[in-house]
Amino acid sequence: MRLACLFAMAISAVSAPVLAVDVDGRIDATEWEGAQHITDFRKVQPLTGEPASLRTEAWLLATPEGLAVAFRCDQPPGVPRTPQRVQRDFEDQVDRVNLMVDFDGTGRTGYNFVVSSTGGINDAVITNESDFNKDWDSNWQHAVSEDAAGWTVEMLIPWYIAPMHASRDGKRTLGIYLDRVTGSSGERDAWPTASFKRPRFLSEFQRVEVPAYSQSLLAVTPYVSGLYDNVRGRSHFQEGADILWKPSGQFQLTAALNPDFGQVESDDLVVNFGATETYVRDKRPFFTENQGIFDFSLLDDNSQLIYTRRVGALADDGHGAADINAAVKLNGSVGGTSYGVIAADEDGEAGRFFGAARVTHDFGTQSLGAMLTSVDRPWLDRHATVVGVDHHWQPTARLTVATNAVASDILQHGTHTRGSGGTVLADYEMGDGWRQQWLGMHFGDQLQVNDFGYLERNNFNYGHWEVRKRNTSLSPDSAYSSHDWHFRIDGLDNDHGLRLRRQLRISRSSNLRNGATEDVQLNLNTAAWDDLLTRGHGAVFLPPSLALAYDRSSPRHGDWAFELEAEVVSGGLSGNRRLGYDIEFIPTYFISDAFSIYAGPYFEHTPDWLVWQRDNLIGSFDQHTLQLNAGFDWSIDDRQELRLKLQAIGLDARLRDAYRVSGDGRAVASAEDVDDFSVRNLGLQIRYRYELAPLSYLYVVYGRGGYAQDEDYPYRTGGVFGNTFSLRDDEQLLVKLSYRFDI
Repeated sequence: MRLACLFAMAISAVSAPVLAVDVDGRIDATEWEGAQHITDFRKVQPLTGEPASLRTEAWLLATPEGLAVAFRCDQPPGVPRTPQRVQRDFEDQVDRVNLMVDFDGTGRTGYNFVVSSTGGINDAVITNESDFNKDWDSNWQHAVSEDAAGWTVEMLIPWYIAPMHASRDGKRTLGIYLDRVTGSSGERDAWPTASFKRPRFLSEFQRVEVPAYSQSLLAVTPYVSGLYDNVRGRSHFQEGADILWKPSGQFQLTAALNPDFGQVESDDLVVNFGATETYVRDKRPFFTENQGIFDFSLLDDNSQLIYTRRVGALADDGHGAADINAAVKLNGSVGGTSYGVIAADEDGEAGRFFGAARVTHDFGTQSLGAMLTSVDRPWLDRHATVVGVDHHWQPTARLTVATNAVASDILQHGTHTRGSGGTVLADYEMGDGWRQQWLGMHFGDQLQVNDFGYLERNNFNYGHWEVRKRNTSLSPDSAYSSHDWHFRIDGLDNDHGLRLRRQLRISRSSNLRNGATEDVQLNLNTAAWDDLLTRGHGAVFLPPSLALAYDRSSPRHGDWAFELEAEVVSGGLSGNRRLGYDIEFIPTYFISDAFSIYAGPYFEHTPDWLVWQRDNLIGSFDQHTLQLNAGFDWSIDDRQELRLKLQAIGLDARLRDAYRVSGDGRAVASAEDVDDFSVRNLGLQIRYRYELAPLSYLYVVYGRGGYAQDEDYPYRTGGVFGNTFSLRDDEQLLVKLSYRFDI
């Protein structure tokens, strides 16, 4: 009998399920039994490595349902709390915790999961050590509770949330980073002591070995949308679906059938008379899901070999945005090699086909990758092929080296045009807060990557040397908690040896003890040439110039928060003889913790604004701009939010002189007629969003906007701005319903 009882108890113990973590924001000791308990949180903002001012504890536990993490944040009554509710992907300076996970432990790609003390969330993909892309949204569990002594957060991240390599011997090595931010002071306390202010961040995550679990997911998100155009008096209905299949971490497929890539997120207004394209981020779900593998930066600002806003952009025949028939993307891994393939097909005779393949492999302290993109543009009789190779190397504990090389082959009207380029970046952390960086770039004048990618310009050679010094040993009486000084000298020439810039840059980024941030930057430029202004009709010589910029952002104190940006700048043909300025001040008033309203003006005066007219004719204008940024954010409850965003721009440009650019680059006065002009631009969006279920939404969006450029406009800046509100090129009401079914 005793043997039978013992046998029954043994069978029961073996068959008993693993106790799941109930994500309710309350830490139950039984649920978290066996979890790794972390208490050694240290200051990383300011980056001193000292013990945290407030006690923070965390628990880390791998379960069959996902990676579970809990935080307990002590915050006694003497430390102010930030009670406002925030919307998804918030940037507000509030009390919050961060869980960052590198599921392969290679330092290649990480995922950030943020929860505020009021339950707001943010998620992002991390690449290139410290580049955060918040366009990605995913489905994970979280809960928050609060009491007089502090607040508690629980998270559960499912294993299917990201691609990952196969496990070994039933174990998986993760890279883990945990931190807690106190909104009222800006202090960030972390485990381990890693910081995105240093050359390495993702690589410095703590390696944690956990049992290997695997989950599968099949999610189908059908949608239907209806749009009424009130200006043209017509309606448009569309339906389609997104499909996400993840049989394992080693293979994941994303597809979009008749995708609706209409905007429920409004882009900021931009008035651009320059020769280079404005970069705009992409929030469309298909292009944000599992996109980290396709990150191939040319290390020049926003440069990428895949710029997803190309897909569904203005059609090659110029008749509106292109419709997309279908798009598909797959990610996977074999051993230590990761791969990704993406393809999208546009409709109609002017439709394009976009394709790309990406592969990377990690070799311990090194990683090597390659990418191939191909774009077929039949309307232009153009086929563009681009190939790139990138390499990351950490030869020592303090030195990081990143290199890439890229080549393009453009076949148009039967003729091949080939170009190439490359970048070398070396970062050396010397210790005691000192850091050096060397950067060299070459992009030939025949390199063309912008059929699918983004590069602000080709035809240049660039190099800089930068020294940084971090100072955290400030007096306790100081309003500042840390300063980061940057000193840089750089040189930019085009590929034919023409000097485009020589610059000395001095900047300081600071954190204040009240949670505010402050940036000051001075750029001093020698005389140089502008080879883009006339769009290929000759380079113009410009005298020395300078720019002094100041930014300050203050979190909520009482009922107010604010942002301030100001700049004094010279330039044009006048150089330092004429100074312009711009200033923007945006205060935010919190009517309640759930409702805030903001409104602020932007003023700009450019006394010698050079604008290309035609061939080698340019105009020098006295330009004034008045802009309004206003709106409100209302978090009605946990599922509903209402947002208004208004931007209005009035620009007035009065001619000073007209010039022809001579063969030696000098600007020669011309008596040719060049007209004064003005620009009016309006963007208004009112958006209601109701969350039916995770990643399932009902949107009701009203939008109105317009753009007008007028010559010899009779009004000055104030009048131009006032008449902006009469613009009505577009007025639309959009209703979109999407619902995700996890199968």
